[in-house]
Amino acid sequence: MEALRSPGVERVHLVSPTRASAYDRPCVPSLAEVPEPVDLVLLGVPDKAVAPTLALASERGDAGAVIFGPVHGVKDDVVAAAGDMAIVGGGCMGFVDTTTGVRAIGYLERDPLTTGPIGLITHSGSVFSALLRTRRALGFTLAVSSGQELVTTTADYLEYMLSLPQTEVVGLVLETMRDAPRLEAALADAAERDIPVCALTVGTSIHGKALVDAHSGAIAGSDAAWEALFAAYGVHRCSDLDDLTDSLETFAIGRRHVPGSGRGIATAHDSGAERVLVADVAERLGVRFASLSEATLARLAAALDAGLAPMNPLDVWGRGADTVELFTECLSALADDADTGVVALAVDLVEEYDGDESFAVVLETMLTRTDKPVAAVSHVTSAVDQRVAQRLRASGIPVLEGTASGLRALGHLMAEPARPRPAIRVDAERQASWTARLASGEPLAVAEWTSLLGDYGMPVVPGESVDSALAAVAAGERWGYPVVLKSDADGVHHKTEADGVRLGLQDSAAVAAAYADLAARLGPRVVVQRQASGVEVALGIVRDPLLGPLVMVAAGGVLVELVADRAVALPPLDGETASEMVSSLRVAALLDGYRGSAPVRRGALADALVALGQLAVELGDQLAAVDLNPVMVGPDSAYVVDALILPRDR
Repeated sequence: MEALRSPGVERVHLVSPTRASAYDRPCVPSLAEVPEPVDLVLLGVPDKAVAPTLALASERGDAGAVIFGPVHGVKDDVVAAAGDMAIVGGGCMGFVDTTTGVRAIGYLERDPLTTGPIGLITHSGSVFSALLRTRRALGFTLAVSSGQELVTTTADYLEYMLSLPQTEVVGLVLETMRDAPRLEAALADAAERDIPVCALTVGTSIHGKALVDAHSGAIAGSDAAWEALFAAYGVHRCSDLDDLTDSLETFAIGRRHVPGSGRGIATAHDSGAERVLVADVAERLGVRFASLSEATLARLAAALDAGLAPMNPLDVWGRGADTVELFTECLSALADDADTGVVALAVDLVEEYDGDESFAVVLETMLTRTDKPVAAVSHVTSAVDQRVAQRLRASGIPVLEGTASGLRALGHLMAEPARPRPAIRVDAERQASWTARLASGEPLAVAEWTSLLGDYGMPVVPGESVDSALAAVAAGERWGYPVVLKSDADGVHHKTEADGVRLGLQDSAAVAAAYADLAARLGPRVVVQRQASGVEVALGIVRDPLLGPLVMVAAGGVLVELVADRAVALPPLDGETASEMVSSLRVAALLDGYRGSAPVRRGALADALVALGQLAVELGDQLAAVDLNPVMVGPDSAYVVDALILPRDR
């Protein structure tokens, strides 16, 4: 048992009901016979014994416990028995704390463990042991395999890690979100203190009837809560374990972004094909290369062999002569450019059978030529010369093992820090008025949702609900042709799917005919609305059971779910966040004018998002979901054409 040889442990008591001794130490038959309260109880017992043992430990005043085995069927009993104790697990590998020397794990591990600036929390025990055993430059302050988190949660561990002065970067591998408010507060603390957090998540977080009744839930998808939470606090989201490992090494041993410098990456290569590969992968990942100045291009041209083009990414290899001087000068030129934030030598660090150490020398020299981050990116992981990699890492140069994972890590390093969250403000009178209406649980009729959205500053295309052909024709005359007729029947939430919409009605005869058809199939109540034009988008509020309301913008119209082009955020939103959400959509190109179409007002859409965020702040607890689809974005404004607003089921 590792705890027996932990240098931070003063005394160990062994308990076994069947053995008199173990590891050459005496055992007592029951925890009740341990002569003093202890800081930590390590439990390797059957499910049925967990709760009684914890209850005894709690009564004795023991401070905490690790439950190695998974707990099934008796979770509530275990939580109740723990009382005020801190509990790691169940179903976990334990933890190691290099700041105190405590190793609370039930298996043999590296000794000594590498100390360093990384705090690690993982729900996966396999990931826990793998990251402790990598050949990489990953040293930890505290590493926790948290398992089921029956009592003590990721938020607890994160708060503690951030309290340690040695923690400079955090890694998270999470299957679900527990104690969301405190987790959010801890991530906010990390962002405020400029401690990068790299996170890999699996699993889902959005559930419920709103997925069926409102398109917004289906569009947002199961990942929306993580996406919104991480975006709000600048968490670096990793796509897989290689991405996480490269990112943790980059932040742990490498330099950080130099204030005032650009945030583009610059890479130099010894292969034309690999240079193109890097450009292709970076474009797919959204990693931005630095835009080089004319002076930098001229400097590169003077250094390169004939036939090589000065650009970023840069192929340096020509005749192969003067490798150190040539690569050092080219990397220096790239690093000196104002738009460059990090410079990387992107070559295969293979074993050189002639003993050539040029690339290592180039990178080490670069540490003296620039204050900006310097990294190595190797494309064939299995070919990396570990002797050279270890040498570079010891110098503070990350060696990133993979094209995609390495580029993602550099992208994380160059990411803009999260902006401070907007202050929460509430119009108490408006909130109280609409809270009372939503408390009924009934969906809002056209006049009501029009009024609600108007109260929050969102313009709505004029229309009215009628229940006869005569009234429909009269409404069409008032609004002016062309008009639209839409079913307003109870339970018809998605009008297009029910064939409940008639567009482009040019006169009273067309209105009367359309009304007759809709009334016969779906009921007499219809909405008559002035027809609007513009770029169709969808706005929405989705309620996550853990984080609460999320605000969404997406491609709109009838293909809203099929296209699945969306962005989500935690409310409230400021104008800059709203604008970034709009710009992130693939359909954003339509807003600027596409193939001859006139550009529309992006700012109006961002304003509508901000307003919807304020609605979510004030009324989010009363809402299951909100669909505003379509919202027509035109040259002057963004008008809501149709809405589905579902109060929470009480």
